[in-house]
Amino acid sequence: MRNRQQGMTFIGLLFILAMAGVIVYAGIRLAPLYLNYMKVARTMDSVAAEVKGDNPDPAAIRNLIDRHFNIEDPSGVAVKDIEITRDDGGVQMHVAYDDSVPYVANVSLSVHFEKTVTVR
Repeated sequence: MRNRQQGMTFIGLLFILAMAGVIVYAGIRLAPLYLNYMKVARTMDSVAAEVKGDNPDPAAIRNLIDRHFNIEDPSGVAVKDIEITRDDGGVQMHVAYDDSVPYVANVSLSVHFEKTVTVR
């Protein structure tokens, strides 16, 4: 009996393809959420680079973030969602938000994003 076994059956192949399809579909559904997070992170990094060494006030930083958001146009995050605090080391920008996307029927995929940038 062992000599006749040669590999995977067609049902096994279909099972593996179905599992791969579920994972690929989740990746396709989550890609826009991560692209949106990359816009927010890029905005925070570029604002930090612009005001580095200028000892900026939080209002000026919020104004720059608003300008960048007008260009980048991230969805789900507003300028008021970014917390700007001044401490001994400089100014910190912090954003934390959750985003979700429908997956199948009443199942959704939810992701938590968080980023902190320090301006010195």
